[in-house]
Amino acid sequence: MVLTASRGLYLYIEVLTTALSDEIVTDDEASILKVLAIALGVSPFDVGDAMDVARGIDPSPIADATEYSQHHIGDATTYQSALVAALDDEVITEDEWAILEHLRTLLGIQSDQHALIEESIRSMSESDANGERRLKRLERFNTVCPYF
Repeated sequence: MVLTASRGLYLYIEVLTTALSDEIVTDDEASILKVLAIALGVSPFDVGDAMDVARGIDPSPIADATEYSQHHIGDATTYQSALVAALDDEVITEDEWAILEHLRTLLGIQSDQHALIEESIRSMSESDANGERRLKRLERFNTVCPYF
């Protein structure tokens, strides 16, 4: 199948490349990648082809990434979805931190946006069964991977 260049595909391949840097995609990383594929509009049918691009097997359909570097509406929500996915498993691994950090950089999430995302996660925790655990992991994430 031929991949069609898009911002979502570009971002997904970039994050996927980070996940594959150790040549292993863990279940935790796969959870984040699944959430990202949905949030970025990457078809489930394109995920395997994107993996081949990220591994360097197939050429990238992205000729010029500069057109995808602008901030878009929904970027903060995409980042929040990935962060919640990482917080909802048992441990945030270094690989997950790397994925989130790279995604934050790619999306251009600023410190004020990150603070709003954290506040949203905190407010969700009051009505969510996983809320308390999620907040503890958020604190650990902020300690290990602070926003500069």
